[in-house]
This record gives sequence, structure tokens and C-alpha cells, in this order.
Amino acid sequence: MAPSRGPTALARNLHTTLGNHKGPVHVARYAKGTAKYVMTGGQDRTVRLWNPTLGTEIKSYSAHGYEVLSLDISHDNSKFVSSGGDRQVFVWDVMTGKTIRRIPGHMGRINVVELNTDASVVASGSFDSTVRLWDLKATNRQAIQVLEDAHDAIQTLHVGNGYIMTGSVDGHVRTYDLRMGELRTDYIGFPVTSIVPSQDDQTYLVTTLDSHVRLMDATTGKMLNDFTGQTVTTYRCRSCFGHGEASIMCGDEKGMLWAWDLLDASVLSPNPPPVIHDKVITWVEHHPTEDGELITASADGTVKVWKNTPQ
Repeated sequence: MAPSRGPTALARNLHTTLGNHKGPVHVARYAKGTAKYVMTGGQDRTVRLWNPTLGTEIKSYSAHGYEVLSLDISHDNSKFVSSGGDRQVFVWDVMTGKTIRRIPGHMGRINVVELNTDASVVASGSFDSTVRLWDLKATNRQAIQVLEDAHDAIQTLHVGNGYIMTGSVDGHVRTYDLRMGELRTDYIGFPVTSIVPSQDDQTYLVTTLDSHVRLMDATTGKMLNDFTGQTVTTYRCRSCFGHGEASIMCGDEKGMLWAWDLLDASVLSPNPPPVIHDKVITWVEHHPTEDGELITASADGTVKVWKNTPQ
């Protein structure tokens, strides 16, 4: 792997800082495909749309009455969903900034929302330990399916092609095969803060509150690799694959961005990495197509865009 993919290069190649949130930023998502936009959600109850190249805010979306904990953007970038302390799923029109729909149904805050591929169904995972699936084309307000197997708060989920994967504070990752009606449970042993599948769905990353990121076999539930060094014991932190899935990245509670080689789990130089945020890094996401570009969101109220430049 080229040295420029390590956190040293990222630390000296800060491209822009997106910094209008008042309080912690809980989530930061790239628009789908090659679109050059970023959406962020935070403690200040707003969702914001940014041009990460210029570092400018394009639009602010204000309808939430509580903190925004999660958001996901549709495949055509025309709408997005968000959730948080309101106990409702908000569906938005990107251009107009208006809420198209609000979906109640959970008994606690909604920690995570995610759309399926064609944005016809949204899944929501809650502090009430349930995952609910909502048909966005239906006129009725009832969930089309409720997954009630978790014994504690749902912190993270992924909607795949024919399956849904959930991560819970109870230390389990659960994979629901929607076609076969089957459930497989992987016991990780510590509260799960994020799950991110690989592009081929054969493996997934799971971040837990024991300061580990593990690479798991999605078919057997066997651990394939274990990435350590970071401090994640209290806060929900998200890890991700690097470009080409040759590396793994995760922020930690000390404001450091860690990066590892996928195959041998070695920390990419330098070890330990520099501090790049003043508080915990809550979210790391690599650009869907651009090599070496990623965003980090933090409880310090900022989102930073990192780009590799020729060495």
C-alpha cells in the first residue's frame, strides 16, 4: 500500500473544514456516486448540505425537534431520510428542503435509518431494541415488518440486497435473510457501534466498545482479522474501508484517525497517528469513488474533508 493512504498524509492534506454545527456532529454522508456533496447531522437538530470542495454550506434542513443521529441519501440524491430523538423517521426533498413525510412508530429515539437500493423502503433502528421497515410508497402508516430479536438498543444497521444486518448494544450482529426468512446471529461480545459490509457482501467490519474493529466472514460469522490501538469505549464510532478495500480506518475518542492494512492488520505509519480533532471522532466515511478522499465528523462540531495529494 502506498504511504500516502496512511493517516500521516491525511493529517497534512486537510482539504476543507465544514464547521457550522453548534455541538457534536453525529453523522456525515457522501452523496451517492460521483456527486460532490456531503450531508451532516448533529446535536443542534439540523441537517446540513455542503460543497466539500469549496467548504461552503449549501442548505440547512430544520424540522427536527431533537438531535439528529442518523441520515441516509437516496441513490439518485433527490431525497434523504434522517432520524434522532424525535422517535420519527423524516423523509426530505433535497432541493426544496421540505419534509415529504414523517413516520412515527418507535418508542424511543431512532439511532439509525437506511434506505434500500431504490429508496422504496427505509429501515429504522431504535433505542427501543426494534428495527422497523417502512414502505415509502404505501399510504398507510404501519411498518411492513418489525424485527424484535435484539435485547438492547439498535445502534447500527445495513440494508443489503435481500438482507438486513443489525448491530445492537447486546453485543450481537444479526443478519436477516429476507428471501429465505432466516436469521443468523454473530455474538461479538461487546456493544456494537457500527457495521459496514464490503462491496461484495462477503465480509463486514464491526466496531465495538472494547476498542476493536473486527473483520468478519459474513457467511460463517468467523473473525478474519482484528484491528486495535484505538480507544473506543464509550461513544458510537464508525469505521470504514479505505479505497479499494485495501485498508481499514476508524476514528477514536482521543481525536485520532487510525488506519490499518487489511491483510496483516498492521497500523499504517505513524503509530500512534496524530490528533486531528479536538474531541471524539464519531464518523469516518470514504468517498464512494475518489481514491484517498474521506470525511471525519467529530463531537468538536466540525467535519473535515481529507484528500491525498501527489507526494
